[in-house]
Amino acid sequence: MLLPTSVVGSHGLPGWVWLAREAMEAGRLGAVDLRELMEDATQAALLDQERAGIDVVTSGEMMRVRFIIGFYDRIGGLRALEPPRKLGAPLWDTNTPFEVTEKITAPDGLGIVDEWKLARSLTTRRLKATVPGPYTLLADLVAIVNAECRALVAAGCDFIQIDEPHSGMYASTAPRFDKGINRAVEGVTAKIAVHICFGNLYGRPFAAVRDFRNVYPSLRDLAVSQIVLEYANRGPDDLRLWKEFPTDKELGAGVVDVKAFRAETPTEVAERIRRLLEHVAPEKLWLNPDCGFWETPRWIVRQKLVALVEGARIVRKELAG
Repeated sequence: MLLPTSVVGSHGLPGWVWLAREAMEAGRLGAVDLRELMEDATQAALLDQERAGIDVVTSGEMMRVRFIIGFYDRIGGLRALEPPRKLGAPLWDTNTPFEVTEKITAPDGLGIVDEWKLARSLTTRRLKATVPGPYTLLADLVAIVNAECRALVAAGCDFIQIDEPHSGMYASTAPRFDKGINRAVEGVTAKIAVHICFGNLYGRPFAAVRDFRNVYPSLRDLAVSQIVLEYANRGPDDLRLWKEFPTDKELGAGVVDVKAFRAETPTEVAERIRRLLEHVAPEKLWLNPDCGFWETPRWIVRQKLVALVEGARIVRKELAG
């Protein structure tokens, strides 16, 4: 299929999940309650994606907290510190920082395998697992990520996306995160994608200067088959570079503006796809919406998914002649 549609990972949380999280933090939920919560929330995310017509779905990451914060509860050797800022609008400096106190371990894994197994039991669509990269977790966690990926393959997963969002936020040369990712996927017999973020949190830029060209040296050496980038807010210069990019990798490109508080129409999505096709061959292009939906209201998420799928159908018909 040309122009397959997918999502980057997280789904918009239903309002009742926020209430359930408050109850969970207050100690009002037992183990059975938590399993039921996870199943119901995952099912809601999958149904939203399936009803919209998304080709490759995810679990929606419904039980993760702010993308990666929930994983730290499963990692030994870390001590939580007080966030540097507690007042005002939330941003990166209101996140909880951690101090490494001993060797980093995750004896029971990161919980992604159970998350994927649950989603697998609830959908017949092709299912992608999303795993935080070792650089994103900011510790020597290559072996932990590798073990999680291998366990996913053992459970039947054939498509794994490694998330390294921080790498697109540097004004100068970005860290060579490719080395950590390549080690993290050694021996993992699945399709591997790597997601590099535009650099937003709550719709606000993390850095004043963000340029994908700074990460191109690392992209060239990634031992993966798909690169997921967000081009809704990108100028044509970044896209032109793909014509000179000597690789057989696919380009997964976002086509819905991450800052929009309304859903684009299928016509607007189709126009963005046409612009991407000026620089990327159609057989190499995947279509994704926002760079994760965990900070987007669910009703907007559903409308964006429908617009994405319908926009893709318009362009597929055009390509078919």
